[in-house]
Amino acid sequence: MGEYLVDDDHAVASALKLLLETVGMEAVTFTDPRVFLTRLPSLSQGCIVLDIRMPSISGLRLQERLTESGCDWPVIIISGHGDIEACRRAFKHGAVDFLSKPVDEQDLIDAVQKASALLDKTLAEAAVRTEAATLLERLTAREREVLDLITRGFISREIADTLGLSTRTVESHRSHIAEKMGTGSVVELARILADGEKSK
Repeated sequence: MGEYLVDDDHAVASALKLLLETVGMEAVTFTDPRVFLTRLPSLSQGCIVLDIRMPSISGLRLQERLTESGCDWPVIIISGHGDIEACRRAFKHGAVDFLSKPVDEQDLIDAVQKASALLDKTLAEAAVRTEAATLLERLTAREREVLDLITRGFISREIADTLGLSTRTVESHRSHIAEKMGTGSVVELARILADGEKSK
């Protein structure tokens, strides 16, 4: 994970890079937003600091293109010409912060640390969803039907009646589900099911 500075002003980009590196952050600068977009698929996930005014693609347009492409990395907008409308657009597309030039050093550090914490949380949640989806893939179609009813509060006899099975068969399915999911707790099974659904 790293920090990416996209600013066509070489001096500003270099200064911000140096600032972030003094507090142990690894920053990579891009003075052309088009190059950043080209390189994006090969970059590790990180926080993006965008200048609002660049000649080829504005920071706001770049942010919108990132959103449109499904990139949910946290973005911080910096501007020497910020206005209320620009600020509104930035936050509408998920900006973590909107800072005015000359950027206060501590404000930038705080914003990047906040963005990094948000990214850590996003990645952790994504890992949980992926794990849940993997667990659910272990179930047979019938076990998935039984699981759905278990998490809706049905007891074994009710599940048997609903699916046209014997109670004994339902209990067997419940046992297999618990083994494959690593838990027999209805609450925990419901959480796994919900997390797995979110990954779709």
